[in-house]
Amino acid sequence: MMLWVSLLVLAPVSGQFATEPKSVIFLHPPWTTVFQGENVTLTCKAFHFDASKKIKWYRWYLPGEIQSETSGNTHEVHESGDYRCQAQDSLPSNRVGLIFSPANLILQAPLDVFEKEPVILRCQAKANIVLNTIKLYKNEKVLKVFEKSSEFHIHQASLKDNGKYHCIGVKEDDQLVSSNSVKIEVQELFPSPVLRASSMQPTEGGAVTLTCETQLSPQRPDVQLQFHFFRDKRLLGSSWRSPPEYWISTIWREDSGFYWCQARSMTPSVQKQSQKLQIQVKKVVPDIRIYPRPKLVFEGQELVLICSVNGVPGSITVSWYRKFKKLRTERKLHSSSKTEFKIPVVKNSDDGEYYCVVSNNRSSFRSDPVTISVKVPVSQPVLTLSPPGTQTFVGDEVNFDCEAQRGSLPIWYQFFREGVLLMKTEATSWRKMSYRFSLTEEHSGNYYCTADNGLGPQSSETLRLSVTVPVSHPVLTLRTSGAQAVVGDVMELHCEAWRGSPPILYQFYHEDVSLGSSSSSSGRGASFELLLTAEHSGNYFCEANNGQGVQRSNTASLSVRVPVSHPVLTLRAPRAQAVVGDTVELHCEAQRGSPPILYQFYHKDVAVGSSSAPLGGGASFNLSLTTKHSGNYSCKADNGLGVQQSEVMLLSVIVPVSHPILTLRAPRAQAMVGDVVELHCEAQRGSPPILYQFYHKNVTLESSMSHSGQGVSLNLSLTANHSGTYSCEADNGLGPQCSEAVTLSVTGLKGSRSGHVATGVTGGLLSMMGLAAMALLFYCWLPRKTGREPTFDSSRNPSASDPQEPTYHNVPSWIELQPVYSNVNPNRGDVVYSEVRFMKGENKQAAASDSELLKNTDSCVIYSQVKGAYTAAPKPQLLAASTPHR
Repeated sequence: MMLWVSLLVLAPVSGQFATEPKSVIFLHPPWTTVFQGENVTLTCKAFHFDASKKIKWYRWYLPGEIQSETSGNTHEVHESGDYRCQAQDSLPSNRVGLIFSPANLILQAPLDVFEKEPVILRCQAKANIVLNTIKLYKNEKVLKVFEKSSEFHIHQASLKDNGKYHCIGVKEDDQLVSSNSVKIEVQELFPSPVLRASSMQPTEGGAVTLTCETQLSPQRPDVQLQFHFFRDKRLLGSSWRSPPEYWISTIWREDSGFYWCQARSMTPSVQKQSQKLQIQVKKVVPDIRIYPRPKLVFEGQELVLICSVNGVPGSITVSWYRKFKKLRTERKLHSSSKTEFKIPVVKNSDDGEYYCVVSNNRSSFRSDPVTISVKVPVSQPVLTLSPPGTQTFVGDEVNFDCEAQRGSLPIWYQFFREGVLLMKTEATSWRKMSYRFSLTEEHSGNYYCTADNGLGPQSSETLRLSVTVPVSHPVLTLRTSGAQAVVGDVMELHCEAWRGSPPILYQFYHEDVSLGSSSSSSGRGASFELLLTAEHSGNYFCEANNGQGVQRSNTASLSVRVPVSHPVLTLRAPRAQAVVGDTVELHCEAQRGSPPILYQFYHKDVAVGSSSAPLGGGASFNLSLTTKHSGNYSCKADNGLGVQQSEVMLLSVIVPVSHPILTLRAPRAQAMVGDVVELHCEAQRGSPPILYQFYHKNVTLESSMSHSGQGVSLNLSLTANHSGTYSCEADNGLGPQCSEAVTLSVTGLKGSRSGHVATGVTGGLLSMMGLAAMALLFYCWLPRKTGREPTFDSSRNPSASDPQEPTYHNVPSWIELQPVYSNVNPNRGDVVYSEVRFMKGENKQAAASDSELLKNTDSCVIYSQVKGAYTAAPKPQLLAASTPHR
């Protein structure tokens, strides 16, 4: 019991690491799974520092709240859950999970399994359940088939027994019954011990305590541990011992070695050993200290030697020696005391080795010797240069001498330039040291030396050395405000030689022409500024001279970029007037500007194309003209230094006139002398202004100009001479176009409709209309008979864009109609014929001006003359008024 109590103290006792007292739960029966209706008794144990102190209360938790508080340490439970207990003045225990199972078959296992302990696993069926066969599984593999007893014994648990276990039983009706699963994890009863020593490097004659530390599991408080201690392979002591400590009262240098320990438990039998611990026993050597400073003694000062020793038991006597000669009688001191040896005034004869001997009643201990040297500090050294003078040249040989007039040898000399150490050397037989070297440009600067014999360094005066260095090839740098040099920028030319003694004269050149010069007395470069123009492009270089020869830089090229000027846009056409179908070249060119230049072309502020001129000059863009290309054009030029835009140029695309249509508008069906006939000529396409000319039998009647794009008219008061063919011509400067000829027949004098004249006219007209109708019917029937389309069918004309379905209509027999004369080219095909139509009187003006005359459903054809396009007209045919015309 005392061993277990020792586990809980804050320092290692009885081989256990200190822990705070914690409660532990034990089960009876020892299973974590039981059947519902059964009871399990929990026992709470606590192990305090004061084992005699009575525990007044115990608390029981489920799952995290206090379930009850009792004065005894047992508690009976019958409900599944995680239980914890807490005894007075102890920490709560670990959780213990209990399962009260309603299953027909359960697997029962102990709460904890430790190494080398026996373990029992029970496959337990309910009292009213009969199972023919029960199998125990480990990790899904059959471990044991029970015939009689359902217990499985593990005699000594080890890591190989870790795993997941469960049982499966078979009823009489071959139905399988499965139990709960139990996970077995074998725990260490205690970890490998750790050997600790009160001192890893004890001094000989001292004592050492060895402690073998380990930690027992709180769930096994009744296990007893025993210990063995070893040095190398030799057992210390005679047998196993319960205390985890071994005391070595006196240790000597021969006791140095590797120590280790073993810990074992009897039940179960577990044995483990610690790692080896090396203990090195130190020899007792007295220590001598010199005051005021070790090994630094000045003539005339007081010298104090202090001899101290630790670890020597008993009374000691300290004796002082110099060069193996005894200086004074022995003095007896206590083991904890210190002794001193004084020399009031040090002389040169006091140089030598000193040591002390410490003795007790068993042995003597001698200190290491200490050498006492009486030192003389060095004086300030003197630095000299030979040959003398401070102005030297690259390649000269110079020698620095550093000498201290006084000081104890050896003396360390150091040479410095600008605070940087150049050389360090020791003088053992004389007080002068030299430093010789050949001069380079880097050797200019301030020099000094130091002398030191251990009593503090002394520095010489500073000596200035100037090495004249010829200038190196200078470097010319062109600096502009932007990434590119642009006209109007200020450019800085900076010339600098990286080596060379000042002052240095710098001169600047452009294409071998001197720009100017500047002197630098600081050793840095010089600069020169230029306000850039286009003429400043070219090669630049500079020269540097400090009287030791002129050096020239490499050539630096400069390209001064010129912003583009306002470009000029030129339209180049094959003729004076741009016409639909022509190819027009738009040429954009800036008179000034560094290439490459990007040109962009715009039509009504919309970009239509771009082109780059990498070598300068302008760029062009071609257009195949349509009517949509009329409008304002401009271009832009950009070489990265700003965009410039041209003036706006207007392009008017002229459309040639189409063949005009001539229409004759008369007040009656048959034109008579005295009637006023309107001749209307109009081209469907063409850019205004358009000049129209009317012809009668190829003789010019009149001309008229249309500025609106519409047609023009000519009125004629008919006479007998006006009979014949009429045509018109349209011209807008791109070539005249002629209409088809229209035949006008003027008869008689204007008079009454009664009498033989009217009858004759009416009969003649009816006869002519009948003949024309028959001819037209035959003309339409013949192609259908032969399987072909009519010759005026619009489908035969490949240029027809809007074919019309034929329209059939009847002409009223005697309605007041107005005749309209026109030449007809349906869909502009190959068949052309002339018609005279009667229009309703109220529609006279509309019919005379309507461009859709042929589609008017209120008109009828009373006269038709069919002819091929551009061929002589056939004889006219008169159609009956009632004959429908297609």
